Amino acid sequence: MSGRQRATALSELGRGDVERISSEGGEPGWLAEFRLRSAEAYAELPIETSPLYGKYTDAARMDPGRVMLRGGEDDASRVPRFLERRLGELEGETCIIQIGSGIHRVGSDGAPGLALSSIGDALRDSPDMAREALEAADPREDRFTALNNAAFRSGVFLGIPDGATLEKPVHILTCLPEDGSSVVSRNVIHAGRGSRATVVQELYSPEPAAGPGGEGPQQAYLEMLNATVSDGAHLDVTTLQMMGSASVNFSTRRTAVSRDAGVNWYLGLFGSALSRYRVDYRLSGPGASASDSEVAFGSGGQSFDIQSRLLHDAPHTEGRVTQKSILRDSSRSVFKGMIRIGESATKSNSYLSGRSILLDPGAKSDAIPGLEILTNDVKATHSASVAQIDEEQIFYLQSRCLARREAERTIVEGFLEPLSRRMSYQVRAWIAYLVESKWEGRELSINTDEELRRFVEVEETRYNEDAEIEQHYKYR
Repeated sequence: MSGRQRATALSELGRGDVERISSEGGEPGWLAEFRLRSAEAYAELPIETSPLYGKYTDAARMDPGRVMLRGGEDDASRVPRFLERRLGELEGETCIIQIGSGIHRVGSDGAPGLALSSIGDALRDSPDMAREALEAADPREDRFTALNNAAFRSGVFLGIPDGATLEKPVHILTCLPEDGSSVVSRNVIHAGRGSRATVVQELYSPEPAAGPGGEGPQQAYLEMLNATVSDGAHLDVTTLQMMGSASVNFSTRRTAVSRDAGVNWYLGLFGSALSRYRVDYRLSGPGASASDSEVAFGSGGQSFDIQSRLLHDAPHTEGRVTQKSILRDSSRSVFKGMIRIGESATKSNSYLSGRSILLDPGAKSDAIPGLEILTNDVKATHSASVAQIDEEQIFYLQSRCLARREAERTIVEGFLEPLSRRMSYQVRAWIAYLVESKWEGRELSINTDEELRRFVEVEETRYNEDAEIEQHYKYR
């Protein structure tokens, strides 16, 4: 409880605070030095290192003077009421649940060799692997990378052993605490050689008692996630961000994909006042592949700042990033995409797309795609589009007896349809359910209630013609 008596505003974070974090965790000397170097970089770097992106970012909407970082141990047993039902559903599942900076529960169904723990335990139990993952993030590359390196007090480590095939998904659930404090988290995923696994990450935060317009603390979830996909491994990851409307979410993600390995990442951004994501895929071995599908649905004054990069460093690699935004009211998004194909990455194939649909005159979107090709015999394509909703389509649907709001929703569903075809039926159901919840102004969650089961049933049969025939004969 002593930790709750000490809080430091992010704007006041200094060398002494970083040294105290390391000392309280009993960390090795190399990590203490790494933190201090990162703290120096954080103090020196601007919010955006690229002058091209600087005028578009909304990162300054995070007020460092209102973001409070607490020392000591959080009381992870205090579960916000709105989360109790979801945690009950995860009983018996392979999961790790983080409330604030503390680990509330770790559960495993007995998968042999699986390592699932806090980052602190990983530094003790798997020091070499943890060190390699932590030091992979260069603090000089980005201001918020440096912040995470310097000030993280929590995080999750997932290690999948060589050759393992996990039949059930691993759930990583994080929720900010109800005391208004913020969390700096360092997460690591390592998929061993030839392994197969599915990971589902859920991000939540409570709504503040004073509402979005209050002058109290501004809660922030500041995350750095490093994922390593070893030779021949395959990793499916789904991230669903369902945080409260007044919080902010800064996330930096780096995924290294080795020879003949693949990663599919699905990102759904629905909550928080500001979401700033920087996502890198480094394809470092021949035959490596990465597919990234991103959906953002904004309303009110929400802002989404997304940067995605495909870095091809080996021949015969494939990358695909598809980002789609639906923006209502005065919400806005900026998509910054880059394909970089190195000199040794011949016969690589890469695709990058950012598309936004504006539902109201006050909504705004910017897209900045780019290519950097340093070799021949490759395929690389990028595209971007921003458009208001088509009034002719609205008129057509209204002539078929749909109200305008129903017509808009039908158009949005059609806008997302090509993207959702590449997702599993479960992920499609989650995304469709959250889009409907956002549309109707309901609480954002993926509790497995009867309504969500209905979405799952629809998605299971959506592209299965045989199932359609069976349903036809069943109900004749």
